[in-house]
Amino acid sequence: MAAYQLQDDYGTGDTFFDNFDFYTGGDPTNGYVSYVDRSTASSSGLINTSGGSVYIGVDSTNVASAPGRQSVRLSSTKTYNHGLVILDLAHMPGSVCGSWPAFWMLGPDWPNNGEIDIIEGVNEQSTNAVALHTSTGCTINDSGFSGKLQTSNCDVAAAGQSNNAGCGIGSSDTQSYGDGFNQAGGGVYATEWTSAGISVWFWPSASVPSDIANGGPDPSGWGTPSAAFAGDCDIDAHFNQLQILFDVTFCGDWAGNVWSTSSCASKDSSCTSYVQNNPADFAESYWSVNSLKVYQDGSSARNVTAFDASTPSSRIVRKHRRNGFYHGQ
Repeated sequence: MAAYQLQDDYGTGDTFFDNFDFYTGGDPTNGYVSYVDRSTASSSGLINTSGGSVYIGVDSTNVASAPGRQSVRLSSTKTYNHGLVILDLAHMPGSVCGSWPAFWMLGPDWPNNGEIDIIEGVNEQSTNAVALHTSTGCTINDSGFSGKLQTSNCDVAAAGQSNNAGCGIGSSDTQSYGDGFNQAGGGVYATEWTSAGISVWFWPSASVPSDIANGGPDPSGWGTPSAAFAGDCDIDAHFNQLQILFDVTFCGDWAGNVWSTSSCASKDSSCTSYVQNNPADFAESYWSVNSLKVYQDGSSARNVTAFDASTPSSRIVRKHRRNGFYHGQ
């Protein structure tokens, strides 16, 4: 088992945001959202670093206007090849109608360099689902994890699966996402990415392994992960140069497309109308980060400097979504 050493500590002060680019283009998911730059986010109270944690939120004060409710989308200025990514959250965006938050990792030239969705959900979802998205030639086994296999072929164009579904594993733990996560006082997600596979663990705040708090994380002692992706897949061929991302969008190709069949339809006939006219309902749509750390073992650390994700030549625009709905980010 790898002996992990700290490579990047993103901190909780203002320097946290120095390590990310603020995306300000149109939402590839067709969401009702306006992603703002760092200056606007700061002056509007959408980001801050007071109280020993990092706040990343959305506008919950104003009736929105086109192109949509103000929000923040962050992409790390570094990319990674392998590693152990540990995110300690005091709060994640709640289970709020119209919202679509995600914490994830993404490579350039999607899907050829891969994607790892670590935390993601829409509307009043109560449990987390983890997914991978790749080009052809990557399937996973239905074993080695405590969650439930949803789809096994990570290829975004796989026959017999919804378009862009990828391979997904769902959790049955109601503390793993949204309101349940927040009511439990937050928690920790750990994602281990090696040549052998990609695994994700979750613990509520009261159950986090002591080796994580002590700065010496050792996955060999963590038990069965909630999601594990291994099988007929060359991980190193399908996952390269991944950035770390946070975002919250609204409606669009997933949250919007399932609106009419969800419990949210009782609130408004239109997702966009609801998000536009009910700002106070999004007061819980924020990330509160206690820490974000990336560890590497000596044999597989292959960190490289990220491209500038804000330039047109390198901006990533793609679409995907399990269950047949697109999530282009």
